[in-house]
Amino acid sequence: MIYNKVEICGVDTSKLTVLKEADKIDLLKKMHAGDKTAREKLINGNLRLVLSVIQRFVNRGENLDDLFQVGCIGLMKAIDNFDITLDVRFSTYAVPMIIGEIRRYLRDNNAIRVSRSLKDTAYKAMQIKERLTNQGQTEPPIEAIAKEMGMPKHEVVLALDAIVDPVSLYEPVYSDGGDTIYVMDQLGDNSDDVNWLDELSMKEAIARLNDREKRILSLRFFRGKTQVEVAKEIGISQAQVSRLEKHALTKIKKEI
Repeated sequence: MIYNKVEICGVDTSKLTVLKEADKIDLLKKMHAGDKTAREKLINGNLRLVLSVIQRFVNRGENLDDLFQVGCIGLMKAIDNFDITLDVRFSTYAVPMIIGEIRRYLRDNNAIRVSRSLKDTAYKAMQIKERLTNQGQTEPPIEAIAKEMGMPKHEVVLALDAIVDPVSLYEPVYSDGGDTIYVMDQLGDNSDDVNWLDELSMKEAIARLNDREKRILSLRFFRGKTQVEVAKEIGISQAQVSRLEKHALTKIKKEI
């Protein structure tokens, strides 16, 4: 199953049964009639549905056992609230319930709270970005999105950054066969009494970069452009921009 994992929460996923739609309706009717075993059979017969839903969230770094348990809560809510008189498949009703339960869990357990206004701005920006992309068949620059929204560029960038999932300080950002560089390695310390010396060393290290590396760092960190925007301006792929940026940062780190 997910990540070749056979057991989730002690459940052997390879042995899970899948109920047919007619069987689900029959069990739902029995449950409503007072059969106490019907509900348990419905839960066990729909665990594969929960597994299929949590696959949408595996790249968030969350514990799969936790997501599975939360998904099961959504499944039970769907079982308890499904109206058998409606001409709707049970899975059509259950999937949104399971997704909603997982999203609430992820939202409530997020250590960083983002204001509603920032979220609204970010979602509106993404909608405009999608529309402009479809119109021009290319990803629009932040300036175009901000102009469409009638907002300053920095406010749009701030809103979009606010809804990005936080990155661990131990997230590797570069490795070239030697020591791995982590996010925490790139954080500065303003309390250092020799910051002026570090700044001087930084300038000297940047001066030793080639012209393309200097341009990439300038566009990324002084003009606030995304890697996609830099790639378009320079005429290379986003992957190349990422590799060159990391390589340039590594060279600077070694110099200082």
